[in-house]
Amino acid sequence: MSDRDAVVRIDPHVHSEGSYDGHEPVELVLEHAADIGLDGVVVTDHDAIEESLRAAAIADEYGLVGVPGVEVSTAVGHLLAIGVTECPPRGRPFDETVERIREDGGVAVVPHPFQRSRHGVRKRRIGDCDGIEVYNSMVFTGYRNRRARTFAARLDHPMLGASDAHSIRHVGRAYTEITLPSVDPETPASAIDASTVVEAVRAGDTDLRGRRTPIHRSARQYARGSLRKATYHLTAALPYVSPRPASMQNS
Repeated sequence: MSDRDAVVRIDPHVHSEGSYDGHEPVELVLEHAADIGLDGVVVTDHDAIEESLRAAAIADEYGLVGVPGVEVSTAVGHLLAIGVTECPPRGRPFDETVERIREDGGVAVVPHPFQRSRHGVRKRRIGDCDGIEVYNSMVFTGYRNRRARTFAARLDHPMLGASDAHSIRHVGRAYTEITLPSVDPETPASAIDASTVVEAVRAGDTDLRGRRTPIHRSARQYARGSLRKATYHLTAALPYVSPRPASMQNS
């Protein structure tokens, strides 16, 4: 990286109310991201892309680069699809899902790897991919992040940091600095194309920033998410109950 390289600060793993365990509308997420000095966020709701597409479409109104995405449930765990325009089918094999993501112009990044309590993909199940989330601010200790970083370094995978925020107070606690050699550093983030960011991630032009979320907050988020997921499952078959969100259908 030189002094004339453009650099954008992106939180690539953020949830909105489009997720069963999310809270805020994308407008509030984008406004907060701009307020704290990020250049963009990727809304990655669980198996649902509608809110992310909307966030990407209006990101320029907040001075941000708009990059859509989704956190898709593969047969072996979660996978971030960054830069896609369609949600890959859930429950498919890991390698097949990676291929679908690439065909849609995106990059496949493994979030919170090895963490089975959070549907992280196990080491032996991680095949070819475009990056590893090696710093997730929601882990309880640094052990999992260190394991992820060692794994990514050994296989020369691009490394990303992310907040995994489910409410705006956590957005940006960890993020990725992405270098864009082909972009003039004076270019505003809102004028940068999503494909430029995606290709820079694919090339590994990334650096990590941030800190862990306090344990009591991440534990509360995990507990609330688990409770809401259980509630959706229990009420799915009941009559006169509002439909489950797209992120929980067919589960």
